[in-house]
Amino acid sequence: MVASAVSRLAIATVLLSSFAACSGGGGNDAPQSGIVGSPAPPPPPPAPSSRTPVYSPGVFDPASDFKDRCETPRSGVDIEGNAFPDIAGSLLEELFWLRSWTHETYLWNDEVTDRDPNDFTDRLSYFAVLRTTATTASGEDKDDFHFSEPTEDYLERRNSAASASYGVRFVAFSNSVPRDYRVQYTEPNSPASESVGGLVNFQRGARILEVDGVDLVNGGSTQAEIDILNNGLFPSTAGETHTFRVQDVGSNTPRDISVTSANISPKPVNRLSTIDTPTGKVGYILFNTFSPFASEQEIADAMSTMQAEGVNDLILDLRYNGGGLLAVAGQLSYMIAGDAQTSGHIFERLQFNADAGNLNPVTGGVNNPVPFYSTGLGFSLADGTPLQTLDLPRVFILSTERTCSASEAVINGLRGIDVEVVLIGAGTCGKPFGFYPTDNCGETYYTIQFQGVNDKGFGDYTDGFVPMGGSSVFGVKLNGCQVSDDYFNELGDTSEGLLSAALTYRETGACPSATTKRSGPPLAPVDAPFADGVRTGSDPFTRLVTDNRDLTLPEQ
Repeated sequence: MVASAVSRLAIATVLLSSFAACSGGGGNDAPQSGIVGSPAPPPPPPAPSSRTPVYSPGVFDPASDFKDRCETPRSGVDIEGNAFPDIAGSLLEELFWLRSWTHETYLWNDEVTDRDPNDFTDRLSYFAVLRTTATTASGEDKDDFHFSEPTEDYLERRNSAASASYGVRFVAFSNSVPRDYRVQYTEPNSPASESVGGLVNFQRGARILEVDGVDLVNGGSTQAEIDILNNGLFPSTAGETHTFRVQDVGSNTPRDISVTSANISPKPVNRLSTIDTPTGKVGYILFNTFSPFASEQEIADAMSTMQAEGVNDLILDLRYNGGGLLAVAGQLSYMIAGDAQTSGHIFERLQFNADAGNLNPVTGGVNNPVPFYSTGLGFSLADGTPLQTLDLPRVFILSTERTCSASEAVINGLRGIDVEVVLIGAGTCGKPFGFYPTDNCGETYYTIQFQGVNDKGFGDYTDGFVPMGGSSVFGVKLNGCQVSDDYFNELGDTSEGLLSAALTYRETGACPSATTKRSGPPLAPVDAPFADGVRTGSDPFTRLVTDNRDLTLPEQ
């Protein structure tokens, strides 16, 4: 899953045959001109100087010497209104910055082969080799999350910038002929979730048969047809109207729909309900992202609703939540556990490379632990706003291999204070690591800089958390049930496989029998290689970018 320059090009290109704030220094005060009463105007600041770095094996100049010295400097401000810090430099200085920055901040910096930047002509190919090549006990890459993206893309995602969409997430059960594209979920109050003639446009599990008259299942034999399929599935602008022929789950009769794209921001809390049971009220929250500027407010509001409803159990659906803000994960965990259980404990401690000591090598500050935050932090909820709590001794978490990073931090953080986590679904992705997304010269780099451990010092779950009784040899076993993702029922429906299993386990302490598990066809990974040029609902590069612990905090 290393996103090299080559793989990024493969992702960005539709193929017919394979789917595959440092600045320059200042000067002294200006001298007087010699004319009485009329001091000379200050001279213009000296032009930033660029130097040619010299490579010495094992010798690393400070990364700050090369920061923001760019071959192609940007000018103006970014979408957050911050001025670009770039000054004129060179590609070689960008490469030397990557080398020194990796040495200073990479978690396994002693496992990186020191390579001469002069041997490389591209910053992305150089960055791709600045990582460990070791593997875990299961044979997976020890570092499976080393990548970069254009800073403009990072900022749009970070700010939950609206983009053209119908508000639907597609998933590929088969991305080669005969293709099998299904609806995974829709955003509330979006074109995708609108009801026409009593039927929602895109129902969960519905199969896409045609797009704008082109057969998606067996068509796409020409580039023109592939373009029609891609343009219809993934509109580039708001206001585009496209037609689809879909076949709903349980129906033998296809239907035609017409949907117009709009600018849509993904909603963090996608579904919210309270379920009445003979043994009390159970809260259900489908929480899809810990992204900044939206998730903090929405999850706080959802938990306030749960508290007001008096739920005595919570089912937290994180099956598609790839991560995001670690601070919001700390807030969510606090709201689940409450004051008494979190008092005197930490949510997560960051472990950096051996050279860091008690310092954070990225910020230069003391490596303070991440607390169970009890108030709003200012992302989208006013700083200092008290958070409502449920004070629960356990929580049910619905999971798949897409449950990653900050979502796993919730599991690990709660287990660190002995709140029971009952896992229903599949094993999580296994990412106890994180990074500070760092921009340099228009590219934002992600390199693993820390491992998160809980209050008990545990953080070794590189093969994920897995439900007890599953077939997986590796992974940290938790109480719960292994259940396949159910595409026959809508998310939040008490008949849906994972939710139903959680309710059953809550009542009986046992998992449903195998014969009662209902799931869709065998699911090909969403980030599978492109088969024939038709895009899946999410490419591998996007998946890498969204699966992260983001340590950003609001500026106070």
